[in-house]
Amino acid sequence: MESRYAISFVLEAHLPFVREYNKENDLNEAGEEGRYFEYVSENLLPLLEMLHRLDTDHVHFRLGLAISPVLYHMLNDEHLQKKYLTYIDKQIEFGMLETERTAGNSELNKLSRFYYNQIIDRRAAFTERYEKNLLKAFDFFRRKGKLEILAGCATHAFLPFLSHNSESLQAQMETPASVYRHSFGSPQGFWLPELGWTSALEPYLRAYNYTYTIVDSHGLLFGNPAPENGCFFPVRTPEGTFILSRDIYALRELDKIASDDSYRNNNRDVGYELPPEIVSQFLSADGERHRTGFKYWARANGNTIYNQEIASERTAKHTKAFLENTITRLEEASRFMSETPISLYAQKCDFFGRFWHEGMQFLEGLLRLASGNKEIKFVNPSEFIFKHNISSLQAVEPGFSSCGINGYAETWLDVSNDWIYRHLYRAMERMTELAERFPDDTGLKERALNQAAREILLAQASDWPALLFRQDSTEYARNHAENALRNFTTIYEALGSNYISTEWLTTLERRHNIFPDINYRVFRRKK
Repeated sequence: MESRYAISFVLEAHLPFVREYNKENDLNEAGEEGRYFEYVSENLLPLLEMLHRLDTDHVHFRLGLAISPVLYHMLNDEHLQKKYLTYIDKQIEFGMLETERTAGNSELNKLSRFYYNQIIDRRAAFTERYEKNLLKAFDFFRRKGKLEILAGCATHAFLPFLSHNSESLQAQMETPASVYRHSFGSPQGFWLPELGWTSALEPYLRAYNYTYTIVDSHGLLFGNPAPENGCFFPVRTPEGTFILSRDIYALRELDKIASDDSYRNNNRDVGYELPPEIVSQFLSADGERHRTGFKYWARANGNTIYNQEIASERTAKHTKAFLENTITRLEEASRFMSETPISLYAQKCDFFGRFWHEGMQFLEGLLRLASGNKEIKFVNPSEFIFKHNISSLQAVEPGFSSCGINGYAETWLDVSNDWIYRHLYRAMERMTELAERFPDDTGLKERALNQAAREILLAQASDWPALLFRQDSTEYARNHAENALRNFTTIYEALGSNYISTEWLTTLERRHNIFPDINYRVFRRKK
């Protein structure tokens, strides 16, 4: 029997580019590199383990996963793979000591033993089950039809801010295209970084054969004309791109659920609380503390020890309530529709794990619960779109929108980060100038031009202005933005003087080695 309603979850897997090329045991755990290691341990590995369990148990499930080219590159990087194992081995060593330290407290000891065993299991999964190749593991589920991979632009740029420069927009779209084709076939969906939409992007989506994308709810609701089915059904743009929008009610409900006092407080790590001599493995040379991954406290105020059993019970209740609320909302929407309504939940992947510890347990429970419910069915976006008569979809032009603060561009353009753009836009013009001036160069000059293209793409990342806006890792974000622009300028001036240091260029190529097959000519003007 055909289900009356549809639900779709699309998760975005992305982190800023991090690659400090130091010796393998010199870990930058306090900054973005440490966040990358946590991302692998607390999001990607649990997600793969969940997919494996569901598949083994023959549970019907569908998920969408947008893997950014930046994360794709980092997951493929052998240097980061080695550093990740160094990081997790330090956790294992600390876990052994922690189980001894907490032996006099049964509650803490139970948690420390659980974390210790979990870390060992994740190391084994990373090295043995997945052979350090998580991308291949995700592709396994894609090939089985369980997982739909969505593509993204090169460095997670806020595309509306590049829409005035067709060469840069072209480079952001073209550079990772071969990466996706090689590893994931030809994705039909395109994930807009920060869900940043403007109609100027559509010709590029069409040019690279992406059939659909996702916008935030207000982007569709304020479209022209207003969508007849609200956010509960896809539309097509006048040019033929299919548009789905997020279910804002589902987003708000999960944000509220994740803040439950019974759940683990992910912001409290013993690496910042225990005496220095106990956490010596996680102290830098200058005494700076790093995260250990051992977190013992619940979200409740005070020093309430995290109780896994209570949290699991709350998760089960929240899962059941969320599914019931979704069905009720879709049932109400269906009263005004002749088509099958869909609730699309699109969110950053690290919400389920690194920010909400119980999130992956919730998601697995939801998929299992929905598989036994005849009212609702999990689908992938493209699966839902193409089971309908696409020629009958309403034509709507979504309005400029994003998922940032207040729904527009405030996150990426305010007093904290506006200084980036006058330098960035000038550098973008210069990159096109270089591509036009040196169309057929080879050897050292071609290497320099390709590196200049990498630096421009890295400078365009939306991560740097977003971190500055949130006042999160501000020094790191400012340094990355400034360094990328400075590196580009150095190359630009060196090419102008016809001299470039081979040693300096080789060092930079090693540090910023993203897109090894990049071709700087992608920045040339279209004839």
